[in-house]
Amino acid sequence: MDVMPFDLTTWLLVFLRAGAWLSIFPLFTMQNFPVQLRIALGALVSFLVSQTITAPVALPHGFFSNLGMMVAEVGSGLLLGFICRLVFHILEFAGNLVSSELGLNMASTLNPFTHSRSDIPGTVLYYLGALLFLVLDLHHALLLAFQKTYVLLPFGAVHLKEALFNNVIGSTSQLFALGLLMAAPIIAVSFLVNLVFSVLGRAVPQMNVFSESFPFRIMAGLTVFGLSLNLMAQHISNYLSRLPQDFLRIAQLLGGA
Repeated sequence: MDVMPFDLTTWLLVFLRAGAWLSIFPLFTMQNFPVQLRIALGALVSFLVSQTITAPVALPHGFFSNLGMMVAEVGSGLLLGFICRLVFHILEFAGNLVSSELGLNMASTLNPFTHSRSDIPGTVLYYLGALLFLVLDLHHALLLAFQKTYVLLPFGAVHLKEALFNNVIGSTSQLFALGLLMAAPIIAVSFLVNLVFSVLGRAVPQMNVFSESFPFRIMAGLTVFGLSLNLMAQHISNYLSRLPQDFLRIAQLLGGA
């Protein structure tokens, strides 16, 4: 691969896209991850990637044209970061469904990845997704995909079109279906417990069905949640493995291909 001499303009444009991408990347938005380190990582990635770009950068004439090109690079980086972060949002969604079924909404804790309070099952799934992301070596795969985006989406070639929005909306709907599928066993068990206690309530009208069913619903739900973590991990790993291809597909649609 040909390597061109260091060019400050190329590095700056790559840094805008890489910095925007890393600014909302799930693993680098932790409260304990310093902003200075995130900026330094973006600068390092930009230096390495800019050395592989052999085509000269054609800057437009005029201040506003250059500003528009810089804004387009930042916007494309944010969209690529959103695609990476979307899977982790769905894990929180699945955790919220589990908490709602088990009545654990009040038992929330601080999620260091999102800087907000999250339900316990959502935090567990978030950590599981982060662990699988690193174990599957997807951080290296995404770095390679980011370098390939400059083949599909060169500087100044950003185009918004209907196919891009359809792809993003379709991916979002599929991931929401994934969240519902992951929470389905717990929802089914909660429904069965409620059904049993509803029948008991008709047979014994003096029974307080709501308060009596609470411990059984939590115990059965947590048991099924623990037993189904292996299945959830398989669903998560399947969708995480597709992330580099989705990453490049968004870059391809942004580039007008």
